[in-house]
Amino acid sequence: MIGQVAVRRFPALTVSTPRIEVRRLVAADAEAVDEVFADRQTQRWLPLAEAAGQIDGRAWCTELARQRRDSGDGDHWAVVRREDQQVVGCLWTRRTDWGARLTEVSYALAPHARGFGLAVEAVDAVAIALILEHGFQRVELRVAPGNVASRRVAEKAGFSYEGLLRNAGFVRGARVDLELWSFVAADLH
Repeated sequence: MIGQVAVRRFPALTVSTPRIEVRRLVAADAEAVDEVFADRQTQRWLPLAEAAGQIDGRAWCTELARQRRDSGDGDHWAVVRREDQQVVGCLWTRRTDWGARLTEVSYALAPHARGFGLAVEAVDAVAIALILEHGFQRVELRVAPGNVASRRVAEKAGFSYEGLLRNAGFVRGARVDLELWSFVAADLH
């Protein structure tokens, strides 16, 4: 295998809390995912270039998730409310650096599921599982300035603010600064 680099596959992950389960997305989740990503508030903060268009739920749950896993870059998960087994949100990881054992987590919740702490619970559970069960040393969260709800999620999930990444992302087709938040292995002690 001279000249070839082995690609790490992102670990299979399922986490449960008293109120939610975070599990891999499946094709049957496509309609709920479409609802999550079609919401105006979600669209306002999605880290996409304007030319990217609307996220297709079926592709997000199947091909795009598989491509991200196979490349070693991350994965896509459903946030499932345990009381009614309804998919109420999505989490995804990307920008995984296997040498440094770090990844970035992002999330979006359906409008009817916001304000109940489910995003905090999901982000916290995934960050802890990645560190304790899969050997990651650092989980990052990037927040566009002005996205107060996401800043609160980062704070309540135990992430620490590290600073501003100037001109580091896209929101609604425009370049924006991004706040960098992190959760590291030492935060568990």
